[in-house]
Amino acid sequence: MNLLKYNTPAFATRLFILTFDMLVVFVSIHLAAWLRMDFDWGGAYAFFAWPVLVVLLVRLITFRWFRTYAVIIRYAGAADVIQVFLSTLAGSLFLLGLSVLGRFYGYNLSISILFIEFFLTLTLLSASRILMPIAYELLFQTKRPKENAIIIGAGQLGAMTRNVIRQDKNADFEIVAILDDNPSVRNKFLDGIPVLPPEQLVELNQEERVDKAIFAIENISNKRKNEIVDLCIAEGVKVLQVPFQSKWREGEFQANQIREIQIEDLLNRPVISLLEDQLYASYQNKVVLITGGAGSIGSEIIRQLVKYQPAEILLLDQAETPTVNMTLECREEHGFDNIRGIVADVQDAGRIREVFDSYRPEIVFHAAAYKHVPIMEQYPREAVGVNVGGTKILADLSNEFGIEKFIMVSTDKAVNPTNVMGATKRIAEIYIQSLNEHSDTQYITTRFGNVLGSNGSVVPRFKKQIAKGGPVTVTHEDITRYFMTIPEASLLVLEAGAMGDGGEIFLFDMGDPVKIVDLAKRMIRLSGFKPNVDIEVEITGLRPGEKLYEELLSTKENSLATHHDKITRARVRKVPYSLAQQQIGALIELIPQSHMDLVAKMKEIVPEFKSNNSVYQSLDKSHPSSIPSQ
Repeated sequence: MNLLKYNTPAFATRLFILTFDMLVVFVSIHLAAWLRMDFDWGGAYAFFAWPVLVVLLVRLITFRWFRTYAVIIRYAGAADVIQVFLSTLAGSLFLLGLSVLGRFYGYNLSISILFIEFFLTLTLLSASRILMPIAYELLFQTKRPKENAIIIGAGQLGAMTRNVIRQDKNADFEIVAILDDNPSVRNKFLDGIPVLPPEQLVELNQEERVDKAIFAIENISNKRKNEIVDLCIAEGVKVLQVPFQSKWREGEFQANQIREIQIEDLLNRPVISLLEDQLYASYQNKVVLITGGAGSIGSEIIRQLVKYQPAEILLLDQAETPTVNMTLECREEHGFDNIRGIVADVQDAGRIREVFDSYRPEIVFHAAAYKHVPIMEQYPREAVGVNVGGTKILADLSNEFGIEKFIMVSTDKAVNPTNVMGATKRIAEIYIQSLNEHSDTQYITTRFGNVLGSNGSVVPRFKKQIAKGGPVTVTHEDITRYFMTIPEASLLVLEAGAMGDGGEIFLFDMGDPVKIVDLAKRMIRLSGFKPNVDIEVEITGLRPGEKLYEELLSTKENSLATHHDKITRARVRKVPYSLAQQQIGALIELIPQSHMDLVAKMKEIVPEFKSNNSVYQSLDKSHPSSIPSQ
């Protein structure tokens, strides 16, 4: 027998609760007899010979059977009250049986007294379970200074957030108010907390300093959410966010899941609606290859793709560690086991041929690319090798192996490019469009702007700079960019791939352009600091190849609507396959040559390529177009 288990705080707590419960039974049976005898202690005492011992023994047995003493005091609640009810009911039914049986043998166990005792015991024990957390907090909780916080949202999620914070001993919030736009709940109370309109935050902050605001509402427009966030920022209140229910760990919400609100949460864009049936028809039971599958866009395409039940996903990437991590995530978090990690370089034609020959993909998403503008301006050989050469290898093999669809992820920087990276992506677009006219494979291009949170994007960089105390660096005070979230971009890539018939360049609705300096200042404010007071915003000057404004269509292009309101189709000049093949082949042969020769050839293929803030501007004197428009 292990005696050590009896020398623990848990055992002492359970013994205390069981002793308390038995004391409640003892008091209840006395009160029941006293009430039954019309407050005559003499008549009541006549009942106390053997019956009280029987009641105590039966209650002890049922408490032990139902383990009503196994209570975590600070979390006691409805479930424990139910256990008390079942235990008390079972004991009373057994006592009732004894009372009926005892009458045949001359033992009187009063049914009326047992009836009164049942209600007294049930009421007192139930009340104790409800009051236990309050008593625990008053007696044992260490009092720590807590920050005043408000909850935004008086609905179910707001009420749940309030309860979770109240029960978590490590939570450092003291909820002083709840804000909600709904007029029907204003000036009422939720668990003792006043519910106020959001506009009353200013007055509340003056009366009682508010440190944090916790967003606990899902059904709110981005516009209204931004308005409330701006109000909080203006009042110096740090804004936090309760995760959506789909993000809760194992379906449960805990206080430590409350996180700082991110700039991605405030992107003013409506939810994308998808044609689910069309996506299932396109991807279900298909072998799908994703190049760059461990990168920002490629990995999110995989996360979205698994919903449509492909037969197998081939994740191809040059980086082995992210490849392993993504395959594990797919299996462990998304429950999709049919994923194969493949380490390969898209420039290695022999290796890519092996992949096609071994695994026979049916659909290819080509997201592998060099995409960073300033660094690619220094290394055009590498940019051409991957973005043009790698794309050509994949596109040619897709044609050879009879791939159904080839979907390339392009960029808005391919429009009127001012840098090497954008020009390489435009050349890749030209090649796969021209190849589409000579192949049964459907070649589709998707073009969109910057993706919030992607590797190397401005948002992670700003976060690191803010964490270090600044300065936050912006290249130009007027520079603007289009933004969308990684999941949004990936979903639209899947949708475009499903709707395309081949030869299209699909453009995604990027919303309104965002001034980068405004984005930087807002991120600083969201972090609880003041721009140019706590953290400086420093203008560093445009980098090589960088331009102030991004475009989604070139001056020679226009667009056509599709059935999806977030996707349009670009009408672009087409290039004869023979000419595209000849010129792009010549470009690839120039890779070992000088950077100037290589970039000059790129400008010949893409005459609208005009370098900006770059050493290659000297090549822009005169380059007549050698690719006729159609």
